[in-house]
Amino acid sequence: MDIDIFKDILVPVIGGLGIFMLGLDFMANGIQALSVNRMRDFLAKAAGTPIKGVLAGTLITGVIQSSTAMSVMVVGLVNAGVIALRPAISVIMGANIGTTLGNGLIALPLGPLGLILAGISALVYCFANSEKIKNIALACMGFALIFYGLNLMTGGLRPLRNLPEVMSLLQTLKADSYLNLLKCVFIAAGVTATIHSSSATIGIVMGLGAAGILDWTTAVAFSLGADLGTTVTSWMASLNLSKNAKRTAYAHISFNIIGVCITIPLFFVSIHVLEWAMQFFGGDPAVPMIIDGKETFPLVPVAVGLYSTFFNVFNTLLLFPFIGVFERVLSRVGHTDAEDAEDFSTPKFLDRKLASDFAKAIPAVQQETARHLEAGAMFLDIARGSKKAPADPGEHYLATDILSRDIRSYTASLMKEDLPYEQLDLIASLIEEADFTAALTESMHQVARRVKRETFSNPAQAIVEAALNKLDASLREILPTYGISEPQMPAGHASFPEVEELRARTLALGPNAGAAERGTILALLGSIERAEILIRRIDAERKSVNRAGVVARASARRQDKQRPLGDTGLSPVPAE
Repeated sequence: MDIDIFKDILVPVIGGLGIFMLGLDFMANGIQALSVNRMRDFLAKAAGTPIKGVLAGTLITGVIQSSTAMSVMVVGLVNAGVIALRPAISVIMGANIGTTLGNGLIALPLGPLGLILAGISALVYCFANSEKIKNIALACMGFALIFYGLNLMTGGLRPLRNLPEVMSLLQTLKADSYLNLLKCVFIAAGVTATIHSSSATIGIVMGLGAAGILDWTTAVAFSLGADLGTTVTSWMASLNLSKNAKRTAYAHISFNIIGVCITIPLFFVSIHVLEWAMQFFGGDPAVPMIIDGKETFPLVPVAVGLYSTFFNVFNTLLLFPFIGVFERVLSRVGHTDAEDAEDFSTPKFLDRKLASDFAKAIPAVQQETARHLEAGAMFLDIARGSKKAPADPGEHYLATDILSRDIRSYTASLMKEDLPYEQLDLIASLIEEADFTAALTESMHQVARRVKRETFSNPAQAIVEAALNKLDASLREILPTYGISEPQMPAGHASFPEVEELRARTLALGPNAGAAERGTILALLGSIERAEILIRRIDAERKSVNRAGVVARASARRQDKQRPLGDTGLSPVPAE
């Protein structure tokens, strides 16, 4: 059979890789746009502890039968801020076990199913009117394209089995010494890295072993290399993602490399153990059987499947106690001083246990909203190029957006039907303040982006600095602990130019600044003007309700309810 290398190999491999990467991007975008807090709560239950994470990874991967797809999904979830590094490490450990649970089902037609799901999801995405449905369809489309892309890549490499040169090379391989063992492991790792599927590699190896092309020991050695090569896909998936996503991929790589390095010196000992264990699964895998007049080795796939399962279970049991060590070590990879800053994607004051106590929950919401405001004010540090500011405005905005959703969700959950009107009014006021704060943060994000994207001449830079100082001073109205220092001057003597004055100075720059600079400054002034409107609106919202009074009365009512009947607060007087 003639094989067209371009059409049968290069086209599906390159096309599959592109579809795979596009699917990853679609899935990450869809997940991020959906309700992140609900997704995070679900994953917290499924992978709240290392043991639960291993179980979740094992079960999910056992169903989808692809540790590669599972690892890529975990990397995408970490990049979206849905799952943290520690639970992601345990989930990937479980994924390594889960992929071995159904090696006999490797030939499942997941690729065509993925294409159908992608097509249906794309139609839903194009015709849906609801933004939520669009985001769900986008995530489903990405998930399906991952499978379809992997299927294309696997199919593109499959014709290599019909090339005599490839087959003659495989027949010369024999894991009868440590040197040849390493050769088999690295070849299998290379093939798996190219195909992007350890399950596909193991399936091919099972077929070659059952046909007698590879002896069973060599087939087992190839399965060891497949576990090493499968780490390449998650590494590729993390190349353009966040640092924690990269660290998740590094965790996958670390587990498998350590496991392979430990297993290789024990390989021939483990083969003897496997020979003994095979007595309970049919006998010696090296003994051929005649089936339909052909000599076959049907126990080789059984031996390969057993060894692969044993390797991953052994590796997980060995490394599971060191999850904390892996997290600490990986957290230092690519670490910068900016990462020591506070993580604003996680609420600090919102405690679900306080939600039933109005008098305690309201101050918690106020503290978290003020913290959100502080995070938004940090965009001024980014605009000024402060060394203590977050390095990436986009990542910092993503963190504030997640925090904003958590605040709104928590505050809305405080609304109970039996609450007095004044308490419901206060909750509504807090929700509005949180919404204005989110809008203010978005405006300040735009300020930082516009300043960082443009290189200004000295006259233009002076206007930019004056605009930033004006916004910084305005922030003191609602955030007294942040901003530039108050000038040590009599009241009324410190003033900042109005936006109209700064706009006029920008237009008057003339030849001292290019058109792009002036356009950027005008857009910047527009963002600052919107930010100042929101600052005044937040200040007015805080004053619209006597918050302290409502909380004090709620606290007094709660104390009255908790006071035992008959307790009037007076000391008992002896009867005369």
